[in-house]
Amino acid sequence: MKDRKKKKQELESLEAALKEADSFFVGTFNQLTVAQDFELRKTVRNAGGQYRVVKNTLAEKASAGAGSESVLKGMKGTSALALTSGDPVALAKALSTYAKGNPAFSFKAGFVQGRVIDLKDIEILATMPSKEEIYAKLLYLINAPAQRLATVVNAVGRNLAVVIDQGVKENRFSS
Repeated sequence: MKDRKKKKQELESLEAALKEADSFFVGTFNQLTVAQDFELRKTVRNAGGQYRVVKNTLAEKASAGAGSESVLKGMKGTSALALTSGDPVALAKALSTYAKGNPAFSFKAGFVQGRVIDLKDIEILATMPSKEEIYAKLLYLINAPAQRLATVVNAVGRNLAVVIDQGVKENRFSS
């Protein structure tokens, strides 16, 4: 049994983690093996997140000042948090991929940048492109008009060269 001091440290640690993270997903697991748990933790770390198994009452108390009370209030069963202050889409994708391969893990709810999301929203979030993909598409769209302009400007000279070449071949420009 943990003493009061240890419990208070755990509460403060979880409060700090919840305040630091702008997004997190609440999951549940039933009969995960040690290897599956290790793989889940590794998956979350690779996505830029942090994984914690939490007691429901501790999570509820820790969320009181973080603005995420409604997500963590009244949870039942085993619970775990996957927290991130980075890209929530990357974490949602990683967790969804893991959950598909391991039915022992499933989602309960999520909290993404100040907004509570349900299971349907987590699935939608997991199918969104990552920030890097969105940036690449945006840069392509910004760059596309410049490419088209360069093509049109080059086309005038190219077309003129083709007309002159045809004229020379047909001896229209003979002296």
